[in-house]
Amino acid sequence: MQTALGPSTASRVVANRQVRTARAPQVVAASSRFADVAQAPPDPILGVSEAFRASTSPNKLNLGVGAYRDEDLKPVVLSVVKKAETKIVGRAENKEYLPIEGLDAFRKATVDLLLGAGHPAIQEGRVAVVQSLSGTGSLRVGSAFIARFMKGATVYLSNPTWGNHRNIFGDENVEWKYYRYFDADTVGLDFKGMMEDLTAAPAGSVVLLHGCAHNPTGVDPTAEQWGAIADLCKERNLLPFFDVAYQGFATGDLDKDAFAPRLFVERGLEIVVAQSYSKNLGLYGERVGALVMVLNDKEAATRCLSQLKRLARALYSNPPTWGAKIAAEVVNDKELFDEWKGEMRGMAGRIERVRGELKTALDAKYPDKDWSFITRQIGMFSFTGLTPAQASGGRRVDNMTNKHAVYMTRDGRISLAGLNSAKVDYLANAIVDSVRNA
Repeated sequence: MQTALGPSTASRVVANRQVRTARAPQVVAASSRFADVAQAPPDPILGVSEAFRASTSPNKLNLGVGAYRDEDLKPVVLSVVKKAETKIVGRAENKEYLPIEGLDAFRKATVDLLLGAGHPAIQEGRVAVVQSLSGTGSLRVGSAFIARFMKGATVYLSNPTWGNHRNIFGDENVEWKYYRYFDADTVGLDFKGMMEDLTAAPAGSVVLLHGCAHNPTGVDPTAEQWGAIADLCKERNLLPFFDVAYQGFATGDLDKDAFAPRLFVERGLEIVVAQSYSKNLGLYGERVGALVMVLNDKEAATRCLSQLKRLARALYSNPPTWGAKIAAEVVNDKELFDEWKGEMRGMAGRIERVRGELKTALDAKYPDKDWSFITRQIGMFSFTGLTPAQASGGRRVDNMTNKHAVYMTRDGRISLAGLNSAKVDYLANAIVDSVRNA
């Protein structure tokens, strides 16, 4: 039953509504204090994957990001990783913070992989190592160390290099310059230009070197050339800073892929090394890595470790646990370690096979061009020569993507880890069309 409101009651209802309306917050449109922040461009590497995902082409091929895929172009979880995870879970370990410097078992494993177990530098306590956030985080800790304890030093990067190197050092306000590295005419190493530029570098500079499987070119110095580079660094008092992202993944042999940093240590050089387990253990999302300093005396190593820990504390405080436990379990268990080496050989072998298949297909489709550089290069990448540095380079890369839905970085680098035998012919046709017609 409805009851009519009397005059006084109706007046009170209207008045209350007016009060509530008067008290309601007024929404005033105003510009954000961050309205002048510029839109950042897409990441030159990760942006490729974003564009790939947005594509609706049934033939699309993602050769941008360096992540290993199987013959079905699916992500791979290594058998040894699964076994290690089962063992770790079975121990019901806790989720406490790791120490700032990281998991001791992992730190030991990573130095053993780099230098070889029982190396004199390890036995003498001349190695400072902190677990960090894969290769990128390790480089960032290293760049922060340079900014604070090598003030005014310039870091020399190969031209070209992994695109994030410039960001990492630049964000720490560390000056960087290029040294010549890639010879576009020979699609090989410009060793003469490299040596000239490093000879001209001021004493005390830092030179960033790719330990193996140079990214993006796939072009490495020979053993003799590495020796000459080491001698020059010693003569010019240059600090070698190695980025070791592909140990065991380049040739399938952990020791072969550690040749360069081990050689430099043998020559009496102090070195800094950023290590990553993203590729060789397939732990991309776990962010497993380390920054290592191999020094000439134990006291310096102790002091440097204290400062590396201080820097890490401010950056991320403590490193993540799970991936480090996996890596330590694999390296420190002989059975798992041997199985891992077999799986690495399998991954490296698959990439080497598709390299050969791609060269064979290109030789058949465009015999007037020398494609031998494809099999001379090493690791997961191939520098195709479809580069913006050439007058038509940008158009060629655009043609690869816009016409053929082959997604790659703007420097002409393709990741052969994302190619399978079934797609070799399609990729070869796209490359030939882009070279001839774009």
